[in-house]
Amino acid sequence: MAVPASIEAAVAAASRPYQLPAGFRPSYGTAGFRATADLLDSTMFRCGILMAARALKTRQITGICITASHNPAPDNGVKLVEPSGEMLCQEWETYANELANAQSDQELAHQVAGLLAKEGVTASGAGIVMIGHDTRPSGPGLAAAAAAGVRCLGLEAQMCGLLTTPQLHWMVMSRNRGEPCGEEDYYAALAGAYKQLVAGTQPLGQTLHMDCANGVGADKMRALAAHLADAGLTVDLRNTGEGVLNGGCGSDFLQKDRQLPAGFQGVAPGARCCAVDGDADRLMYFTPLEGGSHALLFDGDRIACLSAMLLKDLISALPPAAAEGVRVGIIQTAYANGAASRYIRDNLGCAVEVTPTGVKYLHEAAHHYDVGVYFEANGHGTVLFGKAFLEQLKQLAGESRAAAELLALSVVINQAVGDALSGILLVEAALRRKGWGLDQWAALYSDLPSRQLKVKVADRTVIVTTDAETRVAEPRGLQAAIDAAVAGVPAGRSFVRPSGTEDVVRVYAEAESQQAADDLAATVARLVHAQAGGVGPAP
Repeated sequence: MAVPASIEAAVAAASRPYQLPAGFRPSYGTAGFRATADLLDSTMFRCGILMAARALKTRQITGICITASHNPAPDNGVKLVEPSGEMLCQEWETYANELANAQSDQELAHQVAGLLAKEGVTASGAGIVMIGHDTRPSGPGLAAAAAAGVRCLGLEAQMCGLLTTPQLHWMVMSRNRGEPCGEEDYYAALAGAYKQLVAGTQPLGQTLHMDCANGVGADKMRALAAHLADAGLTVDLRNTGEGVLNGGCGSDFLQKDRQLPAGFQGVAPGARCCAVDGDADRLMYFTPLEGGSHALLFDGDRIACLSAMLLKDLISALPPAAAEGVRVGIIQTAYANGAASRYIRDNLGCAVEVTPTGVKYLHEAAHHYDVGVYFEANGHGTVLFGKAFLEQLKQLAGESRAAAELLALSVVINQAVGDALSGILLVEAALRRKGWGLDQWAALYSDLPSRQLKVKVADRTVIVTTDAETRVAEPRGLQAAIDAAVAGVPAGRSFVRPSGTEDVVRVYAEAESQQAADDLAATVARLVHAQAGGVGPAP
C-alpha cells in the first residue's frame, strides 16, 4: 500500500525539534526504552508516532506511560500500552527499535512510511493515544514530545497527567471495553471488589505501613485508601515525596539490600509493611527484624503462593461440576526460589510453568490457563482470568457465592498488567480471609539460601541457553560441568544466562545452606569464566 508523500513530509517536519543525540543507541528492553532523561526527547517523539500507528492499525485506543519505574530519579523511560491494556506486542518491538534509532528526519519519515505500508495502515482518520507520566521532573516535557509524535499522524494525544503505570494500562483496557475508565472509576472498582471479598471477615487489626518510594504511588494510594476507610484497612503512608525517588526506599531497594527503607526505623518488629517502586507496578511485603536495620521479606514468590491458596480455596467452593477441571497455573522464571516451587506443586497441587526471564514471557504464559498467576521475585506480577472461565463465573454468580467472589477477585487484581496497589488489596484480602498474620504466611515454607554473581566475558552471545534459560546449549561441555558441580550439593541448583544489556553472564545458585550456595555459585562462576571467554581474573 502506497503511503502519501504528505505523510512523510509531515513526519520529517515534525521531527526536526526532536533530534537523536549523537552516539545514542536506544534499545527496547523488557518493558520499553530507558535512559537518562536528557537523551530521550527523540525516543518519546518516535514512540508517539509508533503508538499512533498502532492505534490506526487496531482501530482502538493505545497508551504511553512516561516512567523509568524503579530506576534513579535522573532516568526516565517509556512503557507502551496495547488496546488490551497489556504491553506492546512483541511483533512491534522491532518497529520501536527501528524508529528510535533512525539517524535523520528523512530516514525516520521513510521508516514510518514503510511501517504503515507493511501493516496496511491508512495514515489518516480519527484515533486516540492516552499519555500519562510519573513524578519525575522530566515527565511532562517527555510526555509533550510523545504527544507531538502522535499528532504528526493526525491523531489525538489525550494527556492524562500524573498516573501510576498500571492505572494507565487499566484505563486503556477499560476504555476499549466500553467500561468506566476514569481514575475515580479505578478506585471505585478496586475498593468495591475488595469489600466484597472481605465481607463477613474480621479486620487484621494492624495498620499497614506503606513505603511509597517517594513516587506517584503515594497520592494514588491516598486516594484509594479514602474508599477503604469503612472496610477496616488503615494505611500509614511513608516516603510520600519528601525524599529522592527510589532513593534508599522502595521495593527494589528492599529486595536488593534487605534493609529497612528510610523512615521505617521506628516501626516495631512484626508490623505489617509493604513497599512499591517509583511507578507502583512492583510490590514487596516486609516486616522489621529485631535488633537492627534489616527486614524479613515477603517477595513475589510468597505473593504468588498466597494468591494460589486464595484461588484454590475459592475454586474448591464452586459447585462440583464447575470446580472440576479448572486449570490454575503458576508461572515462574528460573530465579524463583526452589522451596516456593516445591510448595506450589506438592502442597497446592498447581501446575508450575517456567519461562525465560522477562515479564512479557510470564504474562503470555499466564494466558494459557483458566487462571494464570505470575509474580517475579521482584514483586511484579498479577493474576489473569481466562475469558471462558470468567463467562462461566458470571453464569454461576447468582447462585454461588464463591463464583461471585472469584469475579470480585478478577476486579481487585489488575487484568492488564502488574499493579502494586491492586496487589496490596489482593494480599490484604487473602490474609484477612485466612485470619492470618505475617507469621503464618512466613511459615508456609523456608526459602532455600541463594547467591547471584556476575562473570565478565568478552562476548555474552557465546552463551546459548535452552529450557527457559535453565540449561546451557553452548559452549558445549559447560552444562555437563555445571551438572557435576551441582550433583554433590544438598538441594543444590544452579543455572547461568547471558545478560540482556552488558557483556556479563549471570550466575544463580541455591542450596540448603548459605555457605553451600555461595560455594556453588563461585564454582559455577569459575566454570563460566574458563569456558565462556572470561575477562580479567577468575572469580
